[in-house]
Amino acid sequence: MKSIALAAALSLAASTAFAGAPAAPIMEPEVMVDHGSSSSGGGVLVPLIALLVIWAALR
Repeated sequence: MKSIALAAALSLAASTAFAGAPAAPIMEPEVMVDHGSSSSGGGVLVPLIALLVIWAALR
């Protein structure tokens, strides 16, 4: 008889632990980073330096 009472008490205690709906997860806002270009002529600098080095080597 004691085990039936104990089982009933445990089942009531366990059912209150799961009562209600789970809370909605809190989502952190996604951080957007804008990597702007440093200058418009950035791709021209390396070939100009290479041409300058080749020109200096041929002189």
